[in-house]
Amino acid sequence: TKGDIRDIWQGDFVTFFLGCSFAFEEALLKANIPVRHIEEGKNVPMYITDIPCREGGIFQGPLVVTMRPIPYEKVAKAMQITARYPFVHGAPIHIGSPERIGIKDLARPDFGEAVEVREDEIPLFWACGLTPQVALLGAKPDICITHAPGHMFICDIKNEDLAAF
Repeated sequence: TKGDIRDIWQGDFVTFFLGCSFAFEEALLKANIPVRHIEEGKNVPMYITDIPCREGGIFQGPLVVTMRPIPYEKVAKAMQITARYPFVHGAPIHIGSPERIGIKDLARPDFGEAVEVREDEIPLFWACGLTPQVALLGAKPDICITHAPGHMFICDIKNEDLAAF
């Protein structure tokens, strides 16, 4: 981990920021939809799926997803709320059986920390900004600077300003 990258910066580097599902969690909480990893003081669980991403040059790999358990009666509302945030992953890409997207064990996330899934809840899965980092592992560029999972860029844009409608 390196805190200051000025000494390794190169003139031809390109930077970009990807939206994160953390941005819609405030809206979920305002709607009284629980966000378990926040309740448990953990980083959101993230899983590498068997869903292939569209290749882009040397970059290829599977989709990474975050998982949040949602009470059955609040699933539709959670979908409606998160769909308003397409720039920060939008609506879930999968609801229910983790095995259908190649996740063998919710108790063993590839990144982040496992959270409790209660009997009256169903797991919802959202696309995750860690997907490009997994693609980078396969591409093996000479150098790449990324964030650590769960440690996001902080700016002055309010979460509600990221909503498309």
